[in-house]
Amino acid sequence: MNNPITILLVDDHEIVRQGVRGFFDSHDEFEVVGEAENGADAVKLTEELIPDVVLMDLIMGATDGVEATRQVKNISPRTQIVVLTSYHEDEHIFPALQAGALSYILKDVKMEELAEAVRKAARGEPSLHSRVAARVIQELHGSKRDDERLYTELTSREMEILKLIASGYNNHQLAEHLVISEHTVKGHVSNILSKLHVVDRTQAAVYAWKKGVVRRDP
Repeated sequence: MNNPITILLVDDHEIVRQGVRGFFDSHDEFEVVGEAENGADAVKLTEELIPDVVLMDLIMGATDGVEATRQVKNISPRTQIVVLTSYHEDEHIFPALQAGALSYILKDVKMEELAEAVRKAARGEPSLHSRVAARVIQELHGSKRDDERLYTELTSREMEILKLIASGYNNHQLAEHLVISEHTVKGHVSNILSKLHVVDRTQAAVYAWKKGVVRRDP
């Protein structure tokens, strides 16, 4: 008999973890080796357990699922991440996939479909919910990724903030410079990352320099 597929469950709702664990525990081909209620704990447990597959929620305290995915893949490249979430908006899908998630499944999935996604992940094969797959295909076809289109999607305020981010401003400095609250700054930055489909402000800055949004003095 082959070794069971080892799974780490990551979700901030205990009832979700219990339900998923109960299903997998009833199948000999799977072994749930640990549970975490936030991304920080998921990273620690990954380092300890090196699971085959991590079932990763996205919206959690103490390190969210996207950052946890990035850290898990750095610690254990062989571990595959299957995102299991209720969110199917672009601002969740693309950062998660860019951070290293192999699969993206929504919580309305049937248990047997989830099991198949885990089996495939253990083989290095991706699974995408149909709504997520449609967005990824649209993205690959360039319906939304065209660079000129990206510029038009940024408001004048967002473009101003992008230039300042590329110039090295942090959120506190942005708030002081623009005379707005840091909370408002965070909202603008989140929108910019979503519209540019990048994971963090560093990637946004690189994009801005690459595309000439800001230029070095000659």
